[in-house]
Amino acid sequence: MYKTIVALVTAFLLTTTLAACGAEQSGGGMSGGSAENYPEQPLEWTIAFGPGGGNDIMSRTLVDILKKEKLYPKDIAVENKEGGSGAVGWGYVFSKKGNPYHVSTTSGSFITTPLQADTGWTYKDFTLVGQLATDDSLFVVPKSSGITKWRQWEDQAKRKGKVTVGGIGTVNVDFILHAQLAKQAGYKIDYVPFNDEGQLLTAMTSGSLDAVVSNPSEVLGQVSGGRMNAVLFTGKEALPQLPDVPTANSLGFKNLVATPRGLLLPPDVPDNVRDWWIETMKKVGKTERWRAYLKDNNLIRDEAWGDDFEKELDATSKRFERILRAHGAIK
Repeated sequence: MYKTIVALVTAFLLTTTLAACGAEQSGGGMSGGSAENYPEQPLEWTIAFGPGGGNDIMSRTLVDILKKEKLYPKDIAVENKEGGSGAVGWGYVFSKKGNPYHVSTTSGSFITTPLQADTGWTYKDFTLVGQLATDDSLFVVPKSSGITKWRQWEDQAKRKGKVTVGGIGTVNVDFILHAQLAKQAGYKIDYVPFNDEGQLLTAMTSGSLDAVVSNPSEVLGQVSGGRMNAVLFTGKEALPQLPDVPTANSLGFKNLVATPRGLLLPPDVPDNVRDWWIETMKKVGKTERWRAYLKDNNLIRDEAWGDDFEKELDATSKRFERILRAHGAIK
């Protein structure tokens, strides 16, 4: 299955590479204006996944805050460029080398996709602004399964021998969490990747999947609507909305990963532009709207700026790579 996925990602990357060449020929730099007077042009905000997912929700929240608080003086155009577990969207931003009027946000795939496929870039190639938060996950099963407790899920998974589970991306945080839980609990999985949350939830409700892990913001509505049952939360504390759903720690699971949520610019953007974004995002972090977003979506405020953000990603990348190799997801 992974060879097929790699081939698909490679096909996406060929398109991205051609776009990059076109950008270089037409001039991928400032496109007028100067770094000293930044910002003085409209901004293009790329979301590397489809609508409705955690990356999409956070990006649109940030853009809304920037507009309403008048923190960015020009127009901001938002576009979803999904495909290749984020490779298409981030490859597009990568092709805008030196241009400070392109922005995107990180997820687990920002680290894992280059580990799995030859993207032509890694997180180190971008101008890293900062991490704003980390995102834990909810493990849910179809209501029709009759499962309401984690131990029931474990028993069924072991009895079936192998269960079909899903998540966003091929070797993203969703896959890592499924692999960690399965290994520690003692069952086997067949993992199915999806490009966006809508596809994932449709597969779940249609009976094609036995379980998924997802950000709480993306599935709490399904749980409260009675279409899915939540049986485990990977955060350190129980969700306020689901106080009876146990945490992974309380069930004995150790060292489960979380999704880093941060901001990035294309490679080789001037330092003063990065500094402008760092100071601006610190202002965003102090707004009531951002605090409400973190609370409503059950994210943990976890900030690291500039070089400190790169150190955080260095440590996270090493951890993800070690886990993925141990589970045979990458060589």
